[in-house]
Amino acid sequence: MMKTICIFNQKGGVGKTTTVVNLSCGMGIRGKKVLVLDMDPQANTTSGLGLDKNNLDNSIYDLFSSSTHDINDLIHETTSENVHIIPSNIQLSGVEIELISMEEREFYVKKAIESLEDEYDFIFIDCPPSLGLLSINALVASDSVIIPIQSEYYALEGLSLIIETINLVKKSLNSSLEIEGVLLTMYDGRNNLSIEVEKEVKKYFKDKVFSTIIPRNVRLAEAPSFGESIFTYDKNSLGAAAFKDLTKEIINNNR
Repeated sequence: MMKTICIFNQKGGVGKTTTVVNLSCGMGIRGKKVLVLDMDPQANTTSGLGLDKNNLDNSIYDLFSSSTHDINDLIHETTSENVHIIPSNIQLSGVEIELISMEEREFYVKKAIESLEDEYDFIFIDCPPSLGLLSINALVASDSVIIPIQSEYYALEGLSLIIETINLVKKSLNSSLEIEGVLLTMYDGRNNLSIEVEKEVKKYFKDKVFSTIIPRNVRLAEAPSFGESIFTYDKNSLGAAAFKDLTKEIINNNR
């Protein structure tokens, strides 16, 4: 059974794209067939998986702008084993305005990926740092949500809004939506603040917090600028070890 997971937090800079790129590549290395949907107009996931966002024949924008597009025509190969992507670019920034007058505008992605049920093991969706129609489409199309939370001062700010949004979508648009897990990112165990944030997050989300914690790691930060995952950029780094553990944890949770 294919599982669709969106990576969602309306705050920017929490590690959404890093999570999508490295988790998808980690799954690919373990033999899982993966499709990534880049739904952020900044298109950092597209670049992080080795595509030139400024030189695309088609992108996820076409999924919203034309009802006649076959989703298979929008899928691109990446340089990572078993990982495909529907890329993004700046065109996507105006799509929410275009969707306002459309019927069933929250269901575009859900309907589009239904035909892919037998093609992939996992679909990962990178959401924009907002609570607009793009994020709603991602949540409606998903079976579950990963919430990355950075281990920093403002980490818990806005958490109640995230949960409220997920609950509203679950109540009115996608009754099967669940929280896959909460992922602590940019963690520094030498820092008292990181330790305090970890305690608060576990107090708030309890057993929904992943055992795996993503450390603050220079190699993780560098890899996207080379269009690589951490597994090809520096497979011996702490970041690579962490995402290897996260991949294994999610696979085990979905057996």
